[in-house]
Amino acid sequence: MVSFDSLSPEELAALHARNQQDYADLQAKKLALDLTRGKPAPEQLDLSNQLLSLPGEDYRDSEGTDTRNYGGLHGLPELRAIFGELLGIGVPNLIAGNNSSLELMHDLVAFSMLYGGVDSQRPWKDEPSVKFLCPVPGYDRHFAITETMGIEMVPVPMLADGPDVDLIEELVAVDPAIKGMWSVPVFGNPTGITYSWETVRRLVQMRTAAPDFRLFWDNAYAVHTLTHEFIRQIDVLGLAAKAGNPNRPYVFASTSKITFAGAGVSFLGGSLGNIAWYLQYAGKKSIGPDKVNQLRHLRFFRDADGVRLHMLRHQQILAPKFELALDILD
Repeated sequence: MVSFDSLSPEELAALHARNQQDYADLQAKKLALDLTRGKPAPEQLDLSNQLLSLPGEDYRDSEGTDTRNYGGLHGLPELRAIFGELLGIGVPNLIAGNNSSLELMHDLVAFSMLYGGVDSQRPWKDEPSVKFLCPVPGYDRHFAITETMGIEMVPVPMLADGPDVDLIEELVAVDPAIKGMWSVPVFGNPTGITYSWETVRRLVQMRTAAPDFRLFWDNAYAVHTLTHEFIRQIDVLGLAAKAGNPNRPYVFASTSKITFAGAGVSFLGGSLGNIAWYLQYAGKKSIGPDKVNQLRHLRFFRDADGVRLHMLRHQQILAPKFELALDILD
């Protein structure tokens, strides 16, 4: 790249004129580009348009439940079975919610602040201070939750195989104020790093000064792929249970980047104790999730392979865009 310092006044004037013309040409195209990150393109949303005609007049699930009515805090068992297979979580350990996994994350932090978790000695709001580990770079909406709650955020560098576990182990071992850590274990925002098995093992096994330390495990991209292969899921709940810390992970997922971004289904996975704890308080704010929407997703996908096939249709749209962007950047 030519340094401006090396150009003569005449050369600078010519370069300025060319750049002005390039800018005018760009303005003349009258482009209306939505560069919002993480927002599916219209053609991706079109892949799920069949949802708009489902479930039709057949509004009962296989157990005869009238999905139009109240109840069913756990969500539809059949849909939980589909995503349980994809996430590597047993149906009893997984609930299906409304459209936003971010809402679940917010609720879990809020409930912990107000009431304390399964292993808490007191509500987090009554602690002298509360801290969260935040792998950086990371997801701004995660950080916005803890910032809004007045929780101190401690940055942790991201490495090639996940966050710096050596540093994390040092921090959590001596500081009981560290109550949680944000994690995107697969294709993490924004660098696309996936945690290694060894990283996951150490995170669930490490000794923490806080008995109620929690991993907020946002598995948002569990079934996403730019190839024809899918990431093998690491059984974080199983590893945590084997390590003697069954309550440590809260696992989140949703169909936001699978079907309709604003009208999908969210999921929360955890130990039976954590699930019961969450529903104890969630049942006070809602009598149940949108089961009609869950039923339409169940009818649309049918099974786990239906989800995988759907994601390959996304791959056909997205892969060429990634290839073009990388070609330009290279």
